[in-house]
Amino acid sequence: MKRVLPILKGFAIPVFIIVIWQSLSMYIQNSFILPGWETIIPVLIHPAEPLFGGASLFQNSLISLQRVLYGFLLAVFIAVPLGLLCGWSKSAEDYVNPIIQILRPVPPIAWMPLAIAWFKIGFGSLLFIIFIGSFFPVFISTIEGMRSIRIRWLEVAQTLGATTLEKFKTVVIPGALPSIWTGLRLAFGVAWMCLVAAEMLPGTSAGLGYLIMFAYNLGQIQVIVAGMIVIGVIGIVSDSIFRIGQTRLFGWQGKE
Repeated sequence: MKRVLPILKGFAIPVFIIVIWQSLSMYIQNSFILPGWETIIPVLIHPAEPLFGGASLFQNSLISLQRVLYGFLLAVFIAVPLGLLCGWSKSAEDYVNPIIQILRPVPPIAWMPLAIAWFKIGFGSLLFIIFIGSFFPVFISTIEGMRSIRIRWLEVAQTLGATTLEKFKTVVIPGALPSIWTGLRLAFGVAWMCLVAAEMLPGTSAGLGYLIMFAYNLGQIQVIVAGMIVIGVIGIVSDSIFRIGQTRLFGWQGKE
């Protein structure tokens, strides 16, 4: 019962919203303003059926996931080594930090005009936007992870005669990993939001963001709501995977 109760609490507000939504929908009786759940649920329970003569809800979800994974992994492969370098070397941080602090506040979507100019409309510009959104959370978290390493750990490794490479393998990377993992979790959420927003811009031809805008142009609001629900579900599932990984890999945090 103790395990079931939190789950029931988590469903309480969504169920309340659905009931209010359906009640308002029946009162307004305008599917363009507020479609009823009797029109939304069929879209969700038949995700493999083609929509508007094109890709299905499931296919558009896979396309969006593929795009976000490519951009996210590219950002990780660059941000983590660069963050480790800047966290280890004060000189490297002095070179890199000013430009990072200038670019970090710029919203990823603000890069879209330049992305289109540089990479044209399509996968390249979307990949760039996802990369920008993912890079900074991972980079900052990696540096913070390096700074959280206790000096005495390095002193013990030095006393035992560890080389710089051995310090990295046995002390630095394991010590920074919890913070890096948190950065990955935050970055994936940002990347997912950036992708869906970028897919809504003119020029894209697939993905959940494209599907939502295309459905809006056709007045199919129930498809828009279904797409938004899928976006939220994928976000919850991905975040849960990161949370489970954090518990399994770094459950020792906070314990002596």
